[in-house]
Amino acid sequence: MKRKSILYTGLIAVLSLAGSCTKLDENAYDQIVSDNFYNNKAEVLSAVLRPYTHAGAWVSPSGQDGWWRPSELSADQLAWPTKGPHGEDGGKWKRLHYHTWNIDEANINNAWVLMYWGMGLCNDPIENLEKREPGQMGITPTEKQEYVAELKLFRAFHYLKLMDLFGNIPVVTKVGVPEKPATLSRKEVFNFVEKEIKDNINAIPKLNANMTGRMTQAGAYAMLVELYLNAEVWTGEPRWDDCIAAANQLISGAAGGQNGAMALDNNITDQFKSTNHLSKEVIFSLVTNYQVAQTQPGFPGEFYHFVQREFNGGGRNGNNGIVLVPGVFTTYEAADARKSSWLISGPVVKFTDGKTPVTGSEEYKDKPLVFVDNIQRNSKGSTVSNMSEGEENSGIRFNKYKLGNMQTGPTASSPDPNYNSNDWNIYRLTWIYFAKAEALMRKSGGVATAEAVELINASKKRAYTADEWPKHAYTTATLTLNELLAERGREFIFEGFRRDDLIRFGKFTTNTWWDHTGSGAHRQLFAIPQQQRDMNENLTQNPGY
Repeated sequence: MKRKSILYTGLIAVLSLAGSCTKLDENAYDQIVSDNFYNNKAEVLSAVLRPYTHAGAWVSPSGQDGWWRPSELSADQLAWPTKGPHGEDGGKWKRLHYHTWNIDEANINNAWVLMYWGMGLCNDPIENLEKREPGQMGITPTEKQEYVAELKLFRAFHYLKLMDLFGNIPVVTKVGVPEKPATLSRKEVFNFVEKEIKDNINAIPKLNANMTGRMTQAGAYAMLVELYLNAEVWTGEPRWDDCIAAANQLISGAAGGQNGAMALDNNITDQFKSTNHLSKEVIFSLVTNYQVAQTQPGFPGEFYHFVQREFNGGGRNGNNGIVLVPGVFTTYEAADARKSSWLISGPVVKFTDGKTPVTGSEEYKDKPLVFVDNIQRNSKGSTVSNMSEGEENSGIRFNKYKLGNMQTGPTASSPDPNYNSNDWNIYRLTWIYFAKAEALMRKSGGVATAEAVELINASKKRAYTADEWPKHAYTTATLTLNELLAERGREFIFEGFRRDDLIRFGKFTTNTWWDHTGSGAHRQLFAIPQQQRDMNENLTQNPGY
C-alpha cells in the first residue's frame, strides 16, 4: 500500500486544479490549469501528475468514450450488443462493431477531445516549468529536468494513441498556439513522437517502486516498441530491428522494474489482482487506490452484470454491457487456465455460500442466471443472432481483473484489504515478449525462429499445468503468424490492442466474424470528427470519409 500512497499524495491535490474530465463540447487544444501556481514542490508535483488522473478517462475502459472503446469494440473479440431494453445507446456500439461509424459520431469526438485535453494538461506544466527557475518552485535543477522530460514523454504517449486512431492529426506543443493547428501526416506525427521519446528517455528515472503509475524509462521504451511494431502500417516502412532493440532494453532489465528486476510473473493473475502494484512484469499502469484516495477502476461499469456483486463478492455492479463476441470463448483450449480464470461462463452462484444460484433481473428474473456463448433471445426460443438480439445473460463475461472481495464466504474468510484498488496495465512485459517474437518472425519471412518460440512459450506455459504443458507448447512449425495473432488474442483480450493487431495482420477490414462482414480499407482510420472540423477549418479529413 505504501507505494501507491506515494503517488496519491500528489494526486489527491490534483483535483483542485481542474474540473472532471467530462465537459466535451469544446475544442481541447487550449486546456490550461491556473498560471498562478508552481510556488512549491507540492504544487509542481500536482501539476505534473494531473495528466495521469485525466488519462484514466480515455486509456482504459472507464465509462467514457476514449481510446479504449473504439480500439476494442471495432475488433473481433468484444461487443456491446443491445440486450432487451438495455444497451441500444443510439446505435453507437453497433456502428463500431459493423464499421459504419459516421464523421459526426459523438463518441469518436469525445475520444478526440479527451485525448487532446490530456495533451494540453501536459503542455501547460511544461511551459510553466520551463519558464521558471527551480529555486522559485522549491525544486532542484535535476527535478525540473526530470519533470519536464516526464511530461514530454507522456505528451508523446497521447500523440501515439491519437495517431493510432486518427492517423493524420495536428501536433500542438504550446497551449493555444496556433489557435487552429493544421493536420500533419501520420508519418510526420510518428517522427515527432519518436524524436520526443529519444530526446527525453535518458532524462527520467528508470522504473522503480516509487515511480509506479508514472512515465519512466521503461514506459518510454515500451512506447518505442509499440511505435516500431506498427511502423510499417503507420509510416510504410518496417522497423523490426528497432522494435527488437527497444524490447531488449526491457527484457534485459536495463530500464528498471516495478518491483526489483523486471520479469514475467510466475502466474496469470498477479498482473491483474488488487495488489498488482506488486507485479514484476507491469511496465506502465493507471494507478488506483480505493483505500487512500477513494479512486477506483472504471472497468466494472463496462463489464459487470446488474447483479455482479452477488457472485463476485464485491460491492460493485455494472451496466451489463461488453461481452465476448460469440465463438471467441471456444478459441481457448479446455486446459488453458486463462479460459477459466479470465472469463465467466455458465451458471453463477452466490459468493456468500458458493452454491445458491444467482437469479437474473430482466429476462431471467427469478430464474438462474447462466452466461451463454451466444447473443440471441433464448428465452423466446429464437436463434436469430446479431447485435440487436441480446438478453441479460448473452455473452461470456470479463473476469481478467479481479477487484477482490468485500463479502465473506467459503473461499474468503475475510474481506480483501486492497479491495477495488487494481491498477490498469497500459504496458506489461508479456506484451513486449510478443512484440519481439513478432518482429523476429517478420524478419524471417513469417517463419518462427527458436527465440520467437521461446518468448511465446515463456508466457503461454503459465496457463497450463506441468502435466498438460508439453501437449500445448509451440514449436517453430506450429507457431505461424496466424497462430501468433490467435495467441495474441487469447493473451491480451480486454487490453486494448486488438484493433491494431488485426490491422497489422491485414485482417481488420477484410475478415468476417460473427455477424460482422468486411469493410472498406479506409476504416483502418477513424474519421476526423466533424465537430472539430467545424471549429478548425485547417483540419483535413481522412481519405474515404
